[in-house]
Amino acid sequence: MKETFSKILTDYNSLEDQLSRREILGDVKKYNELNKKYSEQNDVVKKIKELEKCEKIINESRQTLQNETDDDLLSIADQELKEYTLFYQKLEKEIEEMILEKDPFDEKNIIVEIRAGTGGDESTLFTAELFRMYSRFAESMGWKTKILSSNRTGLGGFKEVIFEIIGFGAYGYLKYESGAHRVQRVPETEKSGRVHTSAITVAILPEAKEIDIDIKPNDLKIDVFRAGGKGGQSVNTTDSAVRITHLPTGTVVQCQDERSQLQNKIKAMSVLRSRILAHQIEKTTKERRDLRKKQIGTGDRSEKIRTYNFPQDRITDHRIKKSWHNIKDIIDGNLKIITDELKKAEKESIS
Repeated sequence: MKETFSKILTDYNSLEDQLSRREILGDVKKYNELNKKYSEQNDVVKKIKELEKCEKIINESRQTLQNETDDDLLSIADQELKEYTLFYQKLEKEIEEMILEKDPFDEKNIIVEIRAGTGGDESTLFTAELFRMYSRFAESMGWKTKILSSNRTGLGGFKEVIFEIIGFGAYGYLKYESGAHRVQRVPETEKSGRVHTSAITVAILPEAKEIDIDIKPNDLKIDVFRAGGKGGQSVNTTDSAVRITHLPTGTVVQCQDERSQLQNKIKAMSVLRSRILAHQIEKTTKERRDLRKKQIGTGDRSEKIRTYNFPQDRITDHRIKKSWHNIKDIIDGNLKIITDELKKAEKESIS
């Protein structure tokens, strides 16, 4: 944990330095964003500095016990060592809880990526249903939804759909949705009545602003091409589609839903920043797993997190081993009964 605490102090000092620079003081938007981050770290930084003072007293007490011969001084040092060791342990636990409980991205808007997996047409239809579920949940929360990119099928499904949910706290509610979602049901085209199992993957990415992720222009490879529709038909006669490759990470984003090349580039950059930020968050989460009694997965798309069993009218979340009935109601957007349980389980895992 010392490395984590040290990094927090380094980042805090860096923010303090940036806030004193003339160019930042002249940029109101950037100043406010940096100042918000700085203010959010105040409490935890105070605790870490208090922990450092406590550690110094503990080391001094140990030296006294090793080097002194005076009984009174030895007694005082021994008492201080016991008291401050207990205080150190208490402070360390408080800081760990503050770091884990406060996710700096919880308030952010999100980008949701849903992709069809195994199951053919049934998987693409289930992709469309989950898109509808998240859209209706967003509507019930007073949030807005906007498609950034999509690959539709003739049956009304999606091979892939990427969309934005704009609303305070969107990431905090939906970050647990990342992973593999499995559906078990009888497809409408199945005459024998046999139950099929299909799967899709969901990725929840916190929206990344330019201040969150510094992407250098030289690290980007940008290709433009003509957008295509179903069956390979062109939907316009200009090179409006955009593909952006982030060379250091190999991340590739493509956008062609807009008619304007500039609009497609803006959307693609938004998704690119969010994917890179999500990767950094997943790395940080893995580094902190040893602090938790159990882990509520929030980033690994290969992790099977949930099964939607239509014949038994049951949804099961495998991470917390809990089931709910009335699939239709939940698919219609009543997802809060699940997200609330996941938020509760996450809080209990760090208590």
